[in-house]
Amino acid sequence: MNQEVTDFIEALPESWHAELSQALREIVHRAIPDVQERIQYKKPHFLKNGKYAAVISTSKDAVSFVIFNTSGLTMPDELFEGPPERKTIKLKRGQSADADLLIPLIREASATL
Repeated sequence: MNQEVTDFIEALPESWHAELSQALREIVHRAIPDVQERIQYKKPHFLKNGKYAAVISTSKDAVSFVIFNTSGLTMPDELFEGPPERKTIKLKRGQSADADLLIPLIREASATL
């Protein structure tokens, strides 16, 4: 894991942002064991073979998690939004990251990267 990403998550001003971001980071690492991570555009980005696989971003009232390369995937429309090539789920205070849902989606989306 990249220390810059660790420092970024630890410095988030809201503890629930940090907890969700860390949980999402761990989910990405479980889904893509050889994932590379870096801070880009002031957000943690996760790459496979140099191509975007996922990104975490925070706002005042949500932690957003974007999965890239989703054009061929069947995604639960009630949870995800965005164009066919990338889907976003927004998690709010009190919600948790569902590893059982996200890991297979991330694996499938990143399989062709």
